[in-house]
Amino acid sequence: MATSTPHRRIAIVGAGFSGIGLAIKLRQAGFDDLVLLERAADLGGTWQANTYPGCACDVPSHLYSYSFAPNPDWSRKYGKQSEILAYLRAVATKHDVVRHIRFGTELLDARWDESAAHWRIATSTGDLTADFLISATGLFAEAKYPALPGLDTFAGKAFHSLHWDHDYDLTGKRVAVIGTGASAVQFVPEIQPRVAELVLFQRSAPWIVPRLDHSTHLLERRLLRQVPLVGKAIRAGWFTAIESFGLPGFIDKRFRHPYELLGRLQLLRQVRDPALRRRLTPDYMIGCKRAIFSDSYLPALDQPNVEVVTDGIAEVRPHSIVLRDGTERAIDTLIYGTGFTSTPSAFERVTGRDGVSMAQLYRTRPQSYLGATLAGFPNFFCTLGPFGAAGNQSAVFMIESQIAYIVDALSTVRTRGLRTVAVKPEAQQGFLEEMRQRSTDTVWVTGGCVGYYQTPGGHNAGLYPNWSFEYRRRTSTFDIDAYEVSA
Repeated sequence: MATSTPHRRIAIVGAGFSGIGLAIKLRQAGFDDLVLLERAADLGGTWQANTYPGCACDVPSHLYSYSFAPNPDWSRKYGKQSEILAYLRAVATKHDVVRHIRFGTELLDARWDESAAHWRIATSTGDLTADFLISATGLFAEAKYPALPGLDTFAGKAFHSLHWDHDYDLTGKRVAVIGTGASAVQFVPEIQPRVAELVLFQRSAPWIVPRLDHSTHLLERRLLRQVPLVGKAIRAGWFTAIESFGLPGFIDKRFRHPYELLGRLQLLRQVRDPALRRRLTPDYMIGCKRAIFSDSYLPALDQPNVEVVTDGIAEVRPHSIVLRDGTERAIDTLIYGTGFTSTPSAFERVTGRDGVSMAQLYRTRPQSYLGATLAGFPNFFCTLGPFGAAGNQSAVFMIESQIAYIVDALSTVRTRGLRTVAVKPEAQQGFLEEMRQRSTDTVWVTGGCVGYYQTPGGHNAGLYPNWSFEYRRRTSTFDIDAYEVSA
């Protein structure tokens, strides 16, 4: 006998910071008929997926955590991967979210059904339908690999930082690392003392600024537990400090000079070899790419067993890498520190009213409304969508802003007895035009670099070009006038 397809009021894709926070706030607003579809066997998103040596956050822990779930017991100024994952597990357990998570369930397809006014969802563990679909899929979930001739011929050990092989012993190996992004900056100092040789292939030097990490004291943690206002004050202080990065980002590029001075002094202090310092000096404005906080990366590169190579790679051979000038470097191990895909596979699998997927739209140009919804996708919301992320603030702050907006939207739908809600194309276009105008002279566009902050055409790839507190103000209440609704 045929069984009916299960139906839920709300389906959320992803159980990382966004998905867990959404579930908590939705349940507090009276929405209990919800499910989180998580393809992994554990919650945590990027913090359960990335386990490479040295994996940690580059935002201070008191700010990189939910404002409604402060943790007075962080062991360090910057949380390490294992501690952040433990925090998320504890918060999800405390707020009874785990029972809503369907682990080992990958989204295969999600299509809007106009006649039924709901989403038809196919997953690796079965089908379902949902009135509302929310994408809480992060951008650091799927590895990006370089396109190099001969890569598939390499006979040694090769893996991406996202898929670190902890069973493989790097001791005494000749290791090549491709990429100098945030992940590589963290794992290179961890592996450098163990390997025989480390060749770092650098396309462009990152800006490295002081991290000043330290462990927290027992007395400090006790004070935070007993006087919660102290934790709020620390959080506010870090918010203000990080928010100030917007000054060179989208106010005036001349504000970059103090920040660049910090980076140059760090380089001068930590790298003795003048020739190496020149190779490690960025040739673009700070903020054009993500600046990275580290106290250990530069000293690790100034070691006898490390070579920084800036010449391009011509090809990969079974036991070596050949540079464009013909020089050959023998290696045993190849580690990719090349970051993540900009359009995760889940975006390919969500199709809106016109039969077009999220990924297809994003490849045309970065687009959304407030980074929280998308024209042509009724009853759909998302977190950290295009122009919903900030280059000058903790992602968790932006996520909480979007959660508040989404919860208010769904509460409004419930109160008014609405069946569908979809952002008006003209409202989205007005928002995108505002983003375009504000991005014209930002450091992300005119800073002289190429990276994931820019589209292939050199435009802002989706960072919010204004203060994050201004973004919170405009997402504090659901603006129903910007939407087409039906009862």
